[in-house]
Amino acid sequence: MVRYTITSGLLAAVAVGALHTTAMAGGLERGGYNIDLLFDPATVAGEASATFVAPQRELKNARDINPANGLGSDGRNGGTTTANDSENYWVPRVGIKAGLGDSVDCMADYSQPWGAHTKPGANWRGANENIETKVESDNYAVTCSYRFDAGPGQLRIIGGGFYQEVEGFKERLVVPPTPLGNGVGRLDLEDSGWGWRAGLAYEIPEYAFRASLVYNSEVKLDDITGTLNLTQVPRALTPVGGRVYNVFGSQSMPDSVELKFQTGVAPGWLVFGSAKWVDWSQLSTIPFCVAGTTSSCTTASQITSLDLGYRDGWTVTGGVGHKFDEQWSGALALTWDRGTSQGFGTQTDTWSAAASVAYTPTQNVEFRLTGVLGVLTDGSSGPVTLNGVQYGADSRYDFDDDLVAAISTSVRVKF
Repeated sequence: MVRYTITSGLLAAVAVGALHTTAMAGGLERGGYNIDLLFDPATVAGEASATFVAPQRELKNARDINPANGLGSDGRNGGTTTANDSENYWVPRVGIKAGLGDSVDCMADYSQPWGAHTKPGANWRGANENIETKVESDNYAVTCSYRFDAGPGQLRIIGGGFYQEVEGFKERLVVPPTPLGNGVGRLDLEDSGWGWRAGLAYEIPEYAFRASLVYNSEVKLDDITGTLNLTQVPRALTPVGGRVYNVFGSQSMPDSVELKFQTGVAPGWLVFGSAKWVDWSQLSTIPFCVAGTTSSCTTASQITSLDLGYRDGWTVTGGVGHKFDEQWSGALALTWDRGTSQGFGTQTDTWSAAASVAYTPTQNVEFRLTGVLGVLTDGSSGPVTLNGVQYGADSRYDFDDDLVAAISTSVRVKF
């Protein structure tokens, strides 16, 4: 019987090859959740990685369709019909895993699962929709597993918890600029919450086989607080202008389910794949109210809102890995990510390809490098009604197919 035992160096290349499935996914996803380090066979293993992503989303044919708060579709108040909507970003991750006896493994890690940064600026005709939006997150997690013999392999029961901090801001044009103020309002928000994960995995190491199914819970942000700064909005144009308001609201970051699979198919060769669902549809319109005016914030009592209009996200990856010799291995992967926008926003489907290489100079150290190139598919944004709520009533714009590129480096040390 042929056995497909493959060194951890190849498995590491596969793991890095799949990293881009989250770094380029829709919604507010950045690094997502990743527990691959938990499966490292070493007694102690530590890993640090950094991914740089450069999306190139360009907006064109921008039209102001709500001149009451914009620059005007005819450009009478300035503004261009084009804008660069995307900003480059980094995704870091640090983790350490330890084996506790023969059956228990635990991992602690830091990551940035959620994030976004768009900055088309104030000089385009969609400034009443967005000037700059930025979301950042910090996630601190502990995950453990208990494994036992089951048939030809081992079954793992996986469980853990995480603490998450989320903050961000948005700037947009609230009224047309005047000598009394530039008309820009800014919303700053922050909150934190707890989540948990649970899953199962089945492994047959001698055949490089592993299948895992992991659920990550939502994180309830029940006490989002912040400020709405309207000091640049003249009160003569709107009764809420000229002040800074303390605001509050609530929202949950989404839960997710991910299925991963890999198996040896020939000596030195491995195929792998994954499918992930994320509940982005719960991020639709998020109302914020002035503190002290109401006990619960609804769209009826809001002073402003964050309008996203997302649908659920799906990410599917498939690829192949190969061990060249005792020190070098590599992997190729193809990923499709379903866009979360529904006629409002720029998050259309993304196709991307990744190539990874892993170098293992000794049994204790692995270096990995991954390059990714993808296509952000074309589309348009404008007024739509989703579940009775209108989105995109301020501007229209189009965008063509655009490129996105990324590079990821990591090092794993084990004992």
